[in-house]
Amino acid sequence: MPTNAGDSANPLSSARLKRSLTLWNLIIIGIVIVQPIAPMGIFGAINNVAGGHVVTTILIAMVAMLFTAVSYGKMARAYPTAGSAYTYVGQEIHPALGYLTGWAMVMDYVLNPLICTVISSELTRNILPQIPYWTLAVAFATLFTLLNLRAVQTSARINDALAAGMMIVVAVFFVFVIRFVWGLHTRGFAFFTQPFYNAQTFNPHSVLRGTSLAVLTYIGFDGISTLSEEAENPRKNILLATVLVCIVTGILSSLEVYAAQIVWGPRPFPPDMVESAFPLVARQVGGFFLFHLLNFTILIANVGSGMGAQLAAARLLYGMGRSDALPKRFFGAVEAKRRIPRNNVVLIGAIALIGALLISYERGAELLNFGAFIAFMGVNLASFVRHFVRAAEKSWTNFLFPLLGFAICFFIWLNLSPLAKIAGGAWLAAGILYGAIRTKGFKADLVNFEIPEEA
Repeated sequence: MPTNAGDSANPLSSARLKRSLTLWNLIIIGIVIVQPIAPMGIFGAINNVAGGHVVTTILIAMVAMLFTAVSYGKMARAYPTAGSAYTYVGQEIHPALGYLTGWAMVMDYVLNPLICTVISSELTRNILPQIPYWTLAVAFATLFTLLNLRAVQTSARINDALAAGMMIVVAVFFVFVIRFVWGLHTRGFAFFTQPFYNAQTFNPHSVLRGTSLAVLTYIGFDGISTLSEEAENPRKNILLATVLVCIVTGILSSLEVYAAQIVWGPRPFPPDMVESAFPLVARQVGGFFLFHLLNFTILIANVGSGMGAQLAAARLLYGMGRSDALPKRFFGAVEAKRRIPRNNVVLIGAIALIGALLISYERGAELLNFGAFIAFMGVNLASFVRHFVRAAEKSWTNFLFPLLGFAICFFIWLNLSPLAKIAGGAWLAAGILYGAIRTKGFKADLVNFEIPEEA
């Protein structure tokens, strides 16, 4: 009886996240976070760097990210909690490294809904130019927050609708492309294989540089692992969903850029039109109708991505708060009625709004990858330690896959812009300072990685 009285007096202390997400829900959430039209925004940049071999870079990047996806899935099976890479690294390698991984991820996860707020506002101004930017920023930040406060089941249903809408637009684009190239079969088989390999423009170094950009197509798939505590059968479904999202994203992205490359060819885009490259292709095959349709679709995609990214960011902060890496009373609290980390959802929404008024989309996108690749490298190392170094039975896949994933991610991380490295390094330094203050010079335990029992 005393226990029940205490629980009713403080419902946040005993409430737990609700397991309601099916494998299908996880796949849809992952696809919407990554976006079914993910390569459209960076198509022009990859095309110019890789000499028109965008399809090749997308496929190479898919293979590269699959190694990391497998590591995420295996670690989520071992630790079905909401902490994601932060928990995996802290449990398998060292708590301090887990804390720093989580701290780096915070920057990545917080920036994602921020830049989605920025681009959604800017794209809306292309449709409604009379509305001030700040008004739209307030509207989108508020929208993301309110949707995520309505519990995860509501978010899953909205994600279903968003994914369906984007897929319809992609199908419309394919129809226009097929109609455009229908009579080009007379050019021969070689014409249709040029997006994969064009002897006149192929250069291995350029293709690898393009691949480092193409990896951005897959950023966000790791958000699935933050939903482990709300997934049905997480030990199976998180691994399947993570890998399937990478594969579906890779195949769909390859088809999209292949269609665009057939229309545009290997020629570069003008420097001032790189960001509008895919709408330019759409206008070439479907006129202004398709141009505006894609503009609206990219807007819808970023609404879905912003909502999903805020959902994942709130769960990451919840995992860090529950483990005492951040103040537990605030970040580790769960609202009893809807069983969601309400404080974190509201905080992320506020940061997205303030940041959208201060930071440009390009600057935010530059900074995002710093934390993402630290998390990728950490998860690959954690998987290697758990499933090979400490495993009773050794297997070559548990040795090779995580090491390949780490090496590829480390190479990409080394090629980040100097600005991203400086800002990311400053953020890590702030995290170390915060940890030192909390532990009075690291004289006490910084993190409690206690795993809650299965409900």
